[in-house]
Amino acid sequence: MACYYGNRAATLMMLFRFREALEDSQQAVRLDDCFMKGHLREGKCHLSLGNAMAASRSFQKVLELEPNNRDAQHEHKNASTLTDLERMAELSFEKRDFRKVVYCMDRALALASACHRFKILKAECLALLGRYPEAQSVASDILRMDATNADALYVRGLCLYYEDCIDKAVQFFIQALRMAPDHEKARLACRNAKALKAKKEEGNQAFKSYNYDAAYQLYTEALAIDPNNIKTNAKLYCNRATAGAKLKKLNQAIEDCTSAIKLDDTYIKAYLRRAQCYMDTEQYEEAVRDYEKVYQTEKTSEHKHLLKSAQLELKKSKRKDYYKVLGVGKNATDDEIKKAYRKRALMHHPDRHSSATAEIQKEEEKKFKEVGEAFTVLSDPKKKTRYDNGHDLDNDGDFDANNIFRAFFGGQGGGFTFDSSPGTFYF
Repeated sequence: MACYYGNRAATLMMLFRFREALEDSQQAVRLDDCFMKGHLREGKCHLSLGNAMAASRSFQKVLELEPNNRDAQHEHKNASTLTDLERMAELSFEKRDFRKVVYCMDRALALASACHRFKILKAECLALLGRYPEAQSVASDILRMDATNADALYVRGLCLYYEDCIDKAVQFFIQALRMAPDHEKARLACRNAKALKAKKEEGNQAFKSYNYDAAYQLYTEALAIDPNNIKTNAKLYCNRATAGAKLKKLNQAIEDCTSAIKLDDTYIKAYLRRAQCYMDTEQYEEAVRDYEKVYQTEKTSEHKHLLKSAQLELKKSKRKDYYKVLGVGKNATDDEIKKAYRKRALMHHPDRHSSATAEIQKEEEKKFKEVGEAFTVLSDPKKKTRYDNGHDLDNDGDFDANNIFRAFFGGQGGGFTFDSSPGTFYF
């Protein structure tokens, strides 16, 4: 009778129905404890199902009955290897070395192809590594065989959660908890998903209400909930950067955008936000690089316009900044430009520094010429327009500062003289 159970077990093993084969093998050895093939098949079933300890006991029994059985010797080594791989995977998981866990589980599954536990651990680590399609494929394969498998439901939820599909993820976590109320990982993930969604929505609402300080703080709190959620955290960093930009925290905003891009280097919105911050801080080369990246990815007319604008500002930044030379803003009026020229021209006039060292005289003369050059361009509507639009000026650098000075002060209703004290003028 034992041989019949043994033969059916062998058939079931060929059909990869290892659980049923295990039952028949165990029944065979219960009927005949000296049935060597029964013990060998029982061991192989245990091994395929991932129970290395039980497999070792069965193979040891075979070797007691037949010490030179090569098949049992080989499988006994496999069981020992499986134990080592499990231990290595456990330690690696604790160290958050998920790649090592996947490596161990791939090797383990080569020995225990029917072990759902190993497949689930591999799938969970694939999800934690951001390899969601692979993780979902493994979980789906298990669910096709067992739709109530709580671990597989948890992994499906985990993939959705890390892909920022939080509502769907919560549904899978709840389903997993229905199947296994004590499933601690599903419980924790469900709690994190709900907390993350709530905090993010609070931040969004605060931002829409123009309460940027509160939004910034809420996004910061949301980022602390789950460091492993790469996609959601990338969005949170970008959202915090947007709030930071509104609060004029431009350097922090740039750092947040960089953090978002490190998490998701395809996140176009983060590149656009960082590029705008670079523009606002006059870091035009960096802005051009980001806009080029965006335009290469999405060749829209809007992105082309942003890139052209950044390139123009970069070109303009490499010329003399006449507005800075005069100490006025780019929207200065004609009167403000004249007042600024008057002040700077008198400040840097060579006669004012006639008793200074040769080095200082040379530096002040240079500044005096730059002030005259700036005034000539910014006081002429046509030249100013060309300058503001980034065009090269035909007579750039061909300015006589003294003539400009005399023309300006001669047209103010009187001349001027210096007394013997440096820097004193009489009008």
